[in-house]
Amino acid sequence: MSLVKTAIADRLSPVSIDACPAAFSRRLMHDFRTYGFGVVTDHGIPAETIRAAETAARRLFALPDAVKRQWHIRGAGGARGYTPFGIEAAKDAATADQKEFWHVGRALPAGHRYEAVMPPNVWPDVPGFREAALDIFAAFEATGARLLEAIAIGLNLPADFFAAPTREGNSVLRFLHYPPQPAAPSGIRAAAHEDINVITLLLGAQEAGLELLTRDGTWLAVKPPEGALVVNIGDMLQRLSNHVLPSTTHRVSNPVGEAAKRARYSMPFFLHFAPDYLIETLPGCITPDNPDRYPEGLTANAYLIERLREIRLL
Repeated sequence: MSLVKTAIADRLSPVSIDACPAAFSRRLMHDFRTYGFGVVTDHGIPAETIRAAETAARRLFALPDAVKRQWHIRGAGGARGYTPFGIEAAKDAATADQKEFWHVGRALPAGHRYEAVMPPNVWPDVPGFREAALDIFAAFEATGARLLEAIAIGLNLPADFFAAPTREGNSVLRFLHYPPQPAAPSGIRAAAHEDINVITLLLGAQEAGLELLTRDGTWLAVKPPEGALVVNIGDMLQRLSNHVLPSTTHRVSNPVGEAAKRARYSMPFFLHFAPDYLIETLPGCITPDNPDRYPEGLTANAYLIERLREIRLL
């Protein structure tokens, strides 16, 4: 059985985004290269924006199941609206995760070139939900742009390298609800998996459960300070960087004791490339010791569809 250790200061320590760009990039890239994860403070997402989004999400998930299910769009891969319990599962997992969630994506004007692959949002009858969701989506996106600048600097690329590929990216905000645990849960809150996207920005990880798998096969419990942002590398960036930046396996484990009686809420923001962006290995990430693993390019949308099928959303 794998052991679980607690993230300590000399392993995964918080990094302030307000540090000088070179220093911030250096410290963040160290954690990304080592763990595929980083913890960021002073991230710029206003506390009131976070509170409004959390309140809206709790109101949504408190609705009766039959009411929420009217906003479940079947066959859409969970891209927008509500996804009930028992649907999403990690790749090759025997059981579905113990969670329900709601997705909000980029709002596009009519006739936009991406409207065929980026559907319109679905809005529940929850006061303030739409406004709160759009506000925190924009805040996540702004912070994500700053993080991508640090990553670009760390990869010896121009600081604005990721700006154009993500400006109209197929990014998704997810409101997540894990209910209190039954006496004998049939599975895990979120089974071991990797994220599909470029980077994930997560708020709400203070509640115990998030764990990453280290290179030595140990599960490391990620416990950020209150209000800090947990950031991890997704498969698209791992592919682009030829695994210089690893997309690390992680999970949300089942709580024990009093924590099992509490629901868990979190807000991950899955930052994506634009659908037609061609993911081709960065030349600077190819070396004799690390030859090109992906000689054939693949568009971000093609890759997304491939992976959504693997996790049973398509």
